[in-house]
Amino acid sequence: MASMPHLEAGPTDGQTTNSRLKSIIGGSTGNLVEWFDWYVYSAFTLYFAPHFFPAGDQTAQLLSAAAVFAVGFVMRPIGAWVMGVYADRHGRKSGLTLSVTLMCAGSLIIACTPSYATIGIAAPTLLVLARMMQGLSVGGEYGASATYLSEMAGKDRRGFFSSFQYVTLISGQLLAILLLLLLQSVMDKSALDAWGWRIPFAIGAVLAIVVFRIRRGLAETQSYKNTKGHDTPKSGFLTLLRNHPKETALVMLLTAGGTLAFYAYSIYMQKFLVNTSGFSKEAATQINAITLFVFMLIQPFAGALSDRIGRKPLMVAFGVAGVLFTYPIFSTLEHTRDPLTAGLLVMAALLIVTGYTSINAVVKAEMFPAHIRALGVALPYALANTIFGGTAEYVALTFKGAGWEQGFYWYVTAMIGASLVVYLRMRDTRHDSLIQED
Repeated sequence: MASMPHLEAGPTDGQTTNSRLKSIIGGSTGNLVEWFDWYVYSAFTLYFAPHFFPAGDQTAQLLSAAAVFAVGFVMRPIGAWVMGVYADRHGRKSGLTLSVTLMCAGSLIIACTPSYATIGIAAPTLLVLARMMQGLSVGGEYGASATYLSEMAGKDRRGFFSSFQYVTLISGQLLAILLLLLLQSVMDKSALDAWGWRIPFAIGAVLAIVVFRIRRGLAETQSYKNTKGHDTPKSGFLTLLRNHPKETALVMLLTAGGTLAFYAYSIYMQKFLVNTSGFSKEAATQINAITLFVFMLIQPFAGALSDRIGRKPLMVAFGVAGVLFTYPIFSTLEHTRDPLTAGLLVMAALLIVTGYTSINAVVKAEMFPAHIRALGVALPYALANTIFGGTAEYVALTFKGAGWEQGFYWYVTAMIGASLVVYLRMRDTRHDSLIQED
């Protein structure tokens, strides 16, 4: 492990509580808009897929759209690398601004691209380009926003304020779903199929422009300012591996079980309730939306709790509860037909994973010195997220297709157990943070 760098000042001198709060809100709002733009693609795939791919079988069109979605996911580690280095070298504010610019451009391209019938192969080509830009954006957004929120918050509220990263992530997902429901209720299906699907992408582009202006006015963190004029290594992939191999490995390992649990309990859960439990699509969507909303609301409470008792107890609680209750929750849901019972079980799963989601950003930020913090947070997280979170649904459906659905429950349990070992052995970053205060 690299030696402790010079002390970096926290956001204390020259910054009032109001200005700090303004900066944190600005950073969080941008995160919400970016995730809204990201999830709009999934919410409206049924409507725009026929416009970007040759006429024919709907399943083939949806598979093509899903493949483009996967391309965006693959771009996330690349975005984490490139944008993490950029934020470390040019500032958190610059990284956040570039990130939302890429997201805006991607949404605008999708909103304005003519159909396949009009411009042929150029239509899916532009769609791929747009999703690549958005994948770069989301990959970079995590590291830049996690670093910015952690550095801008005061020492005693760092867990609370950094928890808003997942609040805004879930908010973006819920807003995309709500916009779909709104457009379905106010527009004819033919109009929504023909051109109405472009509205959410246009809204996303406009909101991103607004966030761009907000972020241009954000204050830079004192932690980044203090890296200027000091003889510190430049942020880069080799520097990260050479000087911080232990922390890099820790971020991947502590993320593996947490991100898999989050995707299993939230993103995949909606499909599980339909394909396995037997709920209607409408009922599953309602259960998913309500539980995600409550899950979003409890993040700040868990973050604030970590400011009082430390980060480690929350992560250990997630690990222990995840190991003990993942299999019982999923196996009970298999045979549940009552929406209230199902909702309570899903909520219990999400409550368990809150021990990870609410504080994972600040834990990672507190491990690295300022000159390489954005990259250290972003890249190993993005790799673990792609390997374990991004494949969760595929692995679950593979087990189901093989006739042993319970295998997925054990897989999630085992990965949470592996992360639990890391939680038990690692230091409590709240008490041993590399984000230092004056």
